[in-house]
Amino acid sequence: MSSTLKALAMGPASSLPVETLQKRHILLVEDDEAASAAFCRILRGAGYEVTAASDFRLALETLEADQPLHLLLVDIVMPGSVNGLALSRMARMRRQGLKVIYLTGFHIPGAEREALGPILRKPIDEAQLLAEVERELATD
Repeated sequence: MSSTLKALAMGPASSLPVETLQKRHILLVEDDEAASAAFCRILRGAGYEVTAASDFRLALETLEADQPLHLLLVDIVMPGSVNGLALSRMARMRRQGLKVIYLTGFHIPGAEREALGPILRKPIDEAQLLAEVERELATD
């Protein structure tokens, strides 16, 4: 949780904007189970609500559900015909303005041109992940 949100949370609840009272919801799309579990632990530990999906079909189910969604955290390289770059474009068609952060352990030529947000290189440490998530969520 950002220091601003912590400070706001300490004040009287009636003075808080409605959005501040709600958890920020992150859709994590990562096919590696160990990496997904680690990212979920870090993000939930920081106070975020996280829905994990191991492939694009499960991610689309979440994107089509009627629930708030603030950030897509997606691995670029995934099995199947839809990679993280394509999934992010599908996500933006369903959720206009959705923030996106990409994860990858590979050098992918042209990814920076196609990306709709920052690309983080794996392995990622906890501080780096949380700082980038906060940075993206702060740009509304």
